Amino acid sequence: MDKTLEKRKVGVLPNRKRSRVDDKDGVIHHVKEALDEYRETLTKLLQKHDSESYQQVCWRPDIEAAMCQRKKGNLVNTRKQLGPIPGVNVGDEFRNRAELTVVGIHHKFLHGIEYMKKDGKILATSIVNSGRYANHVASPDILTYSGEGGNPRVDPKKPKDQRLERGNLALKNSMEEGTHVRVIRGINRFEVGTRAKKSSFRTYVYDGLYIVESFWQEREEFGKLVFKFLLKRISGQPIITWGKALDKLKKPMVSKDIVCKNDISEGKEKMPIRVVNAIDRATPPAFIYKRNVIYPDFFKETRKGGCNCLHGCLESKSCPCVMRIAGVLSYNNTITGTKSLIYECGTTCKCSSSCKNRISQHGIQFKLEVFRTKSKGWGVRSRTYIPRGSFICEYVGEILQDKQVKQRKGFVIDATQHGNVGRFVSHSCSPNLFARSVLHDHDDARIPHMMLFAEKNIPPNQELTYDYNSIVGDSNGTTIRQALLDKPSGVAPNII
Repeated sequence: MDKTLEKRKVGVLPNRKRSRVDDKDGVIHHVKEALDEYRETLTKLLQKHDSESYQQVCWRPDIEAAMCQRKKGNLVNTRKQLGPIPGVNVGDEFRNRAELTVVGIHHKFLHGIEYMKKDGKILATSIVNSGRYANHVASPDILTYSGEGGNPRVDPKKPKDQRLERGNLALKNSMEEGTHVRVIRGINRFEVGTRAKKSSFRTYVYDGLYIVESFWQEREEFGKLVFKFLLKRISGQPIITWGKALDKLKKPMVSKDIVCKNDISEGKEKMPIRVVNAIDRATPPAFIYKRNVIYPDFFKETRKGGCNCLHGCLESKSCPCVMRIAGVLSYNNTITGTKSLIYECGTTCKCSSSCKNRISQHGIQFKLEVFRTKSKGWGVRSRTYIPRGSFICEYVGEILQDKQVKQRKGFVIDATQHGNVGRFVSHSCSPNLFARSVLHDHDDARIPHMMLFAEKNIPPNQELTYDYNSIVGDSNGTTIRQALLDKPSGVAPNII
């Protein structure tokens, strides 16, 4: 996309960098989360139906996916309203008309004019310039919009004069009342599919707020009277240089968000972890997904003692497990302390499996996604917001005692053949994750579980990384990189 569109603070299409926008109340996050869930539902619907079903004229998977979201109560901004929509910024781009409904900027799937009743009058809230009517863009700030009704391109019935009712009346009333109308513009895009076939599709860009300055009637190509509305863009809003943007959009682009696998864990995790590739046709290397580390045959998992808490360990002042990690855990299931070796309640403890001192044993709690990066191979990101201190995942693999690390009397975790999503997390000198050693099923500090936690609040779709040079274990621990066994930097490790 042209940089002029980037200046509009948004590119909702996948893998586009958004400019920093103030989101103190998390509204943008909720809108993005609703879009992510809608797109996931749509992808599943398309994969569920075979090509013959998909080609049926009566089937609209985009609308069906939005209806599924509505039944679940996962749409945002569901009430009609005048003016701007919380969480939607000028320049945001949407893949289809249904996505406009998902975020609440335009609730109608087909009709171009949406309106609401206020003080006894119907007023226009938004219009979509989709190209089905003979609309005219005189300049980036001026739009001549055709009224609705009597168009044989939309309605197969005999063409007839338009009436001053419904959406047409709403636009007239908006002119008289001076209320603002949201304008969404349709843009034709071109893409090259996996078989190098060029095809076109339409996306929709939120163009900002307009006012209706005047209206009149004209006779159109079918000889019938059509209402024309002159809308002018309100000044002070971010500007799109549409000419340059459209020139860029005419060039073919490679299809985005190719889902390689719906769940790389194959049902082993509570939440599916999908794999997407918007860069090339590569697929992740083959391995066997495991939720738990594989210990050597000679190792026996033993733990001495345990707590007798029955009503919550963090609330107890005498819990021996909590006393060993004083100040590390908070009541909202996050880590707050800096201890590098953490003792959690384990198999010999009498507390329940929901104990807050089992934070890393509750499994993955966020919608993680493995994706293809431009320069580092495969990486991991979350499709939802992650609060600081939250548990992300364990680094899982086979525990080995390798000759190269015998001088340290240590072990390594080999995730080459067996592992989990942690094997795809990449290195960064400015990471947003940190590693901690955790013991819960045994007391051998030489072989702790390596757990990854959020270093800071992490917004959706930001790559998750940690520093291979960080130290894990106690004060005599080793850096992660020292145990990588000559793995190249900047690549998610297979051996730690």
